[in-house]
Amino acid sequence: MPASVFAGVTALGFLSYLTGIHSVTYGRADGVVKQVGFLWTANWTFVFMVFLPLFFAFVTELVTFWKDEGRPKLVAQGNKMESDDAWARNVEASSYSYWAVFLICVMFAGLFQWIGVSLIPLLKGGGNYATDWGSLAIVRPEVISVPEAVVFTGLAYLYMCLCFYLFFVGLILLYTVIHDLWRIPEAGSNRPEVDHQHELHEASLRVMRAIFRCTVLGLLIAIVMKLQSAYLTSRGENIVAWLVGDMSSAFYGRNDVSAGISYRRPTHYSSLLIAISTCVVFLYGTIRLGVERRFCMPLWRMSAIVALLVAGYLLIDAFAGFSILLGVGVLLAIYGLFDPGLGRWQASKLGNNQSVS
Repeated sequence: MPASVFAGVTALGFLSYLTGIHSVTYGRADGVVKQVGFLWTANWTFVFMVFLPLFFAFVTELVTFWKDEGRPKLVAQGNKMESDDAWARNVEASSYSYWAVFLICVMFAGLFQWIGVSLIPLLKGGGNYATDWGSLAIVRPEVISVPEAVVFTGLAYLYMCLCFYLFFVGLILLYTVIHDLWRIPEAGSNRPEVDHQHELHEASLRVMRAIFRCTVLGLLIAIVMKLQSAYLTSRGENIVAWLVGDMSSAFYGRNDVSAGISYRRPTHYSSLLIAISTCVVFLYGTIRLGVERRFCMPLWRMSAIVALLVAGYLLIDAFAGFSILLGVGVLLAIYGLFDPGLGRWQASKLGNNQSVS
């Protein structure tokens, strides 16, 4: 799965090079020359080359662990075949959710958004959307023709909606793992209670680490999407220069970098949906596995990083110097990806603290 996602965006990047929109600028009406090339678009390069493949890798690792190792150890009967059947029933119980997400992603995030944001503006003009690689044929027809842009944007939106369908499927699977683990009683009937409690604690620790990693990646996806959308309406020449200029404006008292043109920004709403959905799964896991089970996990550390990322996301382009707060949150989040335990977690075993690395 991660390799397929990476291969898909690599193919799109190669097509953008063939069509000449991989790195291209255009002069806006207010005199600002902006970089709008496909390979300069953060919400395509970082999201589909880095964050989504990592997200799918972590989800796959967690689901495989829970199905093949974690769940069979914890169920009372200890029967691997019965455990697999019970897990399959839990997954099938969300079948309507999978279909609903598929229809929403394909029809709304894919087809309708492509028609409204790309197809109609390319064919008829208008729309009041910021110019990017998808609408470049309108302002620079010598670089890419309208038919080429229609085909390329159609392929890109198809790829995008399928990837985000899989992203939401991953969130549903994370929710299913949390709910399944929470339903397992703390007292095992066919084994000593001490051993069962210890295994339950270890499984909960591993699940929460994976949930935290996936939450961080989901929020990073939302942040990058909103950053790219905000950059297109700003006065920055490229997204890197825009962020650097915002940092410097916090010290020199200037705010001209963010003083852009008002455009419709549908990506803001898409990123908000991703951020909310990701945080809901994390909150559910925190309540079910942390608060209700009363495990000695420093959930406040994970929650603090998640809250900092959410604050950074909400405050993008809200004031001069927002990128400083955002940068701190992103650095802590990246550290959390490498060390989801944020130091060392302590798991209690019938009142005795045991270090779990």
